[in-house]
Amino acid sequence: MVMAKTKKKKTPTSTTDPVTQYAKDVASGNKIAGPHVRGACERHLRDLKEGPKRGLFWDIKKANHVINFFREKLFVDKVAGDVSEGDMKPFELIDWQAFIVGSLFGWKAPDGFRRFRMAFIETGKGSGKSPIAGGVGIYMLTADGEHRAEVYAAAQKKDQAKVLFRDAVAMVEQSPDLDKRLHMSGGFEKNNIAYLRKGSFFRPISTEDRGRGQSGPRPHCGLLDEIHEHSTNAMVEMMRAGTKGRNQALIFMITNSGTDRTSVCYDYHEYGAKVCSGTLEDDSFFSYICALDEGDDPFKDETCWAKANPSLNTTITDKYLREQVIQARGMPSKQNLVLRLNFCVWTDAESTWIGKEIWDACEVEPDRERLSGRQAFGGLDLSGKKDLTALAVAFEPDENGVIDAFVDLWTPGDTVQERVETDRVPYDFWVRDGYLHAPPGKTIDYTFVARRIGEVAAEFDLTEIGYDRHRIDYLIDEMDAEGVDCWNGGDEDGGTGIKLTPHGQGFVDMGLAVEAAEEVILNGKLRVWINPVLRWNVASTVLDEDAAGNRKPNKRKATGRIDGLVALIMAIRLASENAENSGSSIYEQDEIFV
Repeated sequence: MVMAKTKKKKTPTSTTDPVTQYAKDVASGNKIAGPHVRGACERHLRDLKEGPKRGLFWDIKKANHVINFFREKLFVDKVAGDVSEGDMKPFELIDWQAFIVGSLFGWKAPDGFRRFRMAFIETGKGSGKSPIAGGVGIYMLTADGEHRAEVYAAAQKKDQAKVLFRDAVAMVEQSPDLDKRLHMSGGFEKNNIAYLRKGSFFRPISTEDRGRGQSGPRPHCGLLDEIHEHSTNAMVEMMRAGTKGRNQALIFMITNSGTDRTSVCYDYHEYGAKVCSGTLEDDSFFSYICALDEGDDPFKDETCWAKANPSLNTTITDKYLREQVIQARGMPSKQNLVLRLNFCVWTDAESTWIGKEIWDACEVEPDRERLSGRQAFGGLDLSGKKDLTALAVAFEPDENGVIDAFVDLWTPGDTVQERVETDRVPYDFWVRDGYLHAPPGKTIDYTFVARRIGEVAAEFDLTEIGYDRHRIDYLIDEMDAEGVDCWNGGDEDGGTGIKLTPHGQGFVDMGLAVEAAEEVILNGKLRVWINPVLRWNVASTVLDEDAAGNRKPNKRKATGRIDGLVALIMAIRLASENAENSGSSIYEQDEIFV
């Protein structure tokens, strides 16, 4: 069989101009782009005509030299569907990437040095920002003619800085030319790339490094990753301050869209948008900001997706985006996350979580026979006077990967009528119908909770309970008094009975619990016994989101009580993780895209 040959792309020459061609395609409407990218392209075309009056010069040869460097010297991981030999392929810049890289190195200022000293790049997740940044760093380390160049992959935290740096390390390792010229150190986890002949280096740095005796950096190139996660402008200003002695240093910032409109990221987003539109003139600042046009709805119209995802169907597929949209339609809390990460929409972190139709599909009538012989895992949220106390029990996935669960809830019996008025929900009817326990007193007597845990343990194989540390000591005392055998999950020697495991209530731990719950809910893998109190909890839940995209329920912002839901997602997380660790993960039951 004769294999069809793929058509080799032409290497840009000193006369071809892929940067200007991209700008023309966008400006003419032949290529779909959002308002700020259209503005950036129109700025380029405008400057070709008017720039010389300000002393600006477009150096096509230099722009193509850098684009060719990526193709000829750098290698990146292959994308799905690439059947060429080997694990890596030459870094062929996509048209929008070539526009960015070519613009940064092709435009010259009146003094003959590069025009742009700062760049702000904002695109949808998965577009390939980090590899571009890594390639720019390697170029400025090896081929920019700068003696004793300092190149930094910089971020708020060290781990984040290493993400971009690892891309650069992989490129060096896969390039025979670079691997011979550069020296990498740091063992398995590389932490420095040195160009010894030039006295230059490339290394990760973070805000955490400040104050550890490290002298101030003097970057020739500062690559700042995930700017939307920077809580302050400390790293940006540290990098900028260090460039004052360099003739053509570059601060290269990449990011997804964020949630905090008081952040340094949003400041640069707004600044870059004004530069693109021409309402603000700054010849030293370059921006490429993906965004939707006003009135675009990515949940209804797929034709706008390319505006936020310039690498659509190259590094990210429309199939993936379609899956994200389908899930977001049924999970209101995910809508903001999808809008922000996949469609470049700055959103508020607060959002309602689970839609009514999605939750209704999870509810079933109690069926104890279905639970026989399956390990059970608990989630416990204790309260004082106002909130509900909740014990959730989730069972290991069955042969179809389905988790069954139920939730018990308590409220002080002496305050039921009072709380009917304050919370405006029918506590009294829920107590009457057996959906809510109301032992006498103005606070919850944990004797009743401990007794119920003992009953569950006697009926089912209750293995482990994750708990919020608040008031847990009081409950343990009651469990001892009731003869419920348990042990602390932190004990090295283990114990007998129910394992009690503290479950953090911060963004990291609760973020994992939220994700575990969403996976089973969205994929129809949760059956929970009908309980109108729990249904109210679910409808009342809103989520907070941190800069890293971790989410957790926020009781202060909730429209009602959410304790039953908090306990349930902790229990689901334990059941899911136990199944995954035992080799029968619910994620292996079906092809679930995470």
